[in-house]
Amino acid sequence: MDYFEANSERFLEGLKTWLRIPSISTAPEHKPDIRRAAEFIAAELRDAGLQNAGLIEGQGHPLVYAEWLGAPGKPTLLFYGHYDVQPPDPLDEWKSAPFEPEIRDNNIYARGASDDKGQTYILVKAVEGLLKTRGKLPINVRFLIEGEEEVGGEHIAAYVAGKPANLKADAAVICDTEMFAPDLPTLCVGLRGIVYGELRVEGASHDLHSGVYGGAAPNPIQAIAEILCALKDRDGHILIPGFTDRVIAPSEKESAAWARLPFNEREYREKEMGARELVGEPEHTLFERVWARPTLEVHGIRGGFTGEGAKTVIPARALAKLSMRLVADQRPEEATAQLKAAVARVCPRGVTAEFESIHGAAPSLVNPDNPFIRAAASAMAEVFGGETVYIRSGGSIPIVGSFDQHLGIPSVLMGFGLPDDNLHAPNEKFHLPNFYRGIRAVARYLDVLGE
Repeated sequence: MDYFEANSERFLEGLKTWLRIPSISTAPEHKPDIRRAAEFIAAELRDAGLQNAGLIEGQGHPLVYAEWLGAPGKPTLLFYGHYDVQPPDPLDEWKSAPFEPEIRDNNIYARGASDDKGQTYILVKAVEGLLKTRGKLPINVRFLIEGEEEVGGEHIAAYVAGKPANLKADAAVICDTEMFAPDLPTLCVGLRGIVYGELRVEGASHDLHSGVYGGAAPNPIQAIAEILCALKDRDGHILIPGFTDRVIAPSEKESAAWARLPFNEREYREKEMGARELVGEPEHTLFERVWARPTLEVHGIRGGFTGEGAKTVIPARALAKLSMRLVADQRPEEATAQLKAAVARVCPRGVTAEFESIHGAAPSLVNPDNPFIRAAASAMAEVFGGETVYIRSGGSIPIVGSFDQHLGIPSVLMGFGLPDDNLHAPNEKFHLPNFYRGIRAVARYLDVLGE
């Protein structure tokens, strides 16, 4: 029995303890929980045998740092993760309490189980196993774990932009993505970027009686609907001038590899999404639409009267939450400017409309032939017993762009989640066999790089 097997129950109990901390970064009332979560993982890094483990304070939630640099002449990896989580709402859809981890069918259910506490914990325990059994690592490692990933990551972005000496590395490793299917080792080589913000529309100076003023008064909710429909058509084509000019289409080799992936579209639609029909640009394949094409999505609309009963009011203002997912080689600042110009162009008479960006991140694309990617693919194939496949992700991990831009290093996305892990949704889970094999795969990755 090796160290990883002998300590598997202890690893699980440690993860449960971390998951019980409601470190919701979007809610100010959970600021003490954010700090508890940071202090917990700092202590875990210290106990694992890493040096200089502690908190980095700044504007926002603290960063957690640790290092082991006892392998001169060997590569250095920068391990990244985040300890903050999304709100658990709607609570009534959870089958068990979101911050009381429960094991069902070999899965652990809790908010943050897969995104990203469970996957970050993999990195810590992989390093711990090697240090406790050998007293050293085959390469050098640094850890940088943040508490603002779910709210834009301003603290870590500013910190990385300063290019501090303690972040010098050859590559970053991030466990915050998913495997394409159970038992199929997967590396993600592309991420979509994001622009998130608010579209604000204003009409009259105050709410108006719809009987007295209806037919003459501008209606901001109607205006928001008209603006949104002018920005994207019914087939999912984004109508913002110039928006898709920079989009790099996947290569024929990449598209052919995607076509060979084990995939059942009906199961994806019915079981994973629970949707009646798939939508989007009909001339593009499904994988192109979710991995290699940009999007414009509406996340919420607020305005007027939404309470019980009736109130015939024409609202003075309305607001829509919007995001654009970007792909290589789009740029957040340019996409934001294009959206603002398009909103101004299609704004109806009688109202003003303005888009304000809240946060953004660039897309990323890594060459699968990169040696750090190849080594990761080898380690994962060895542990999972099958050839590693390469995919992209429709999601965004803002720090990847920062590592590329400011540190000049590629990011190796060794994800161990599954497509049905319910990220950001009720009943989030993490498949425990992936948790344990993920620890072994990361440990093996260090050995491969050290050889």
